[in-house]
Amino acid sequence: MVAEDNPANSQTFCNYLESRGFRLLLAKDGLEAIALAKAQNPALILMDIQMPKMDGLEATRHIRADRQISHIPIVALTGLAMPGDREKCLEAGANEYLAKPVRLKHLLSTIQQFLEN
Repeated sequence: MVAEDNPANSQTFCNYLESRGFRLLLAKDGLEAIALAKAQNPALILMDIQMPKMDGLEATRHIRADRQISHIPIVALTGLAMPGDREKCLEAGANEYLAKPVRLKHLLSTIQQFLEN
């Protein structure tokens, strides 16, 4: 699942990953990400941190608190990388943190690392 409010970013991620054989769900904010995670139980979530309605940190905390979906790996993505952001994302429950702009090949290898486990 891709949780991303920026249409250009979500289209780039989705086009690239779909071309690599992934089936994707798209959430435009943290509330949608939680609802889709509960309904669809995705193999992995790419979670943008800066989103409307509910940010990615809060959405990650909600997912980690729900026993039915707490096992889903979450890769946090942020374009406003500041000192301490990585730690905040990991403390919220993200498994990995990538700063935007992310190299698509690096994103793919990160995803594959979690899906192989």
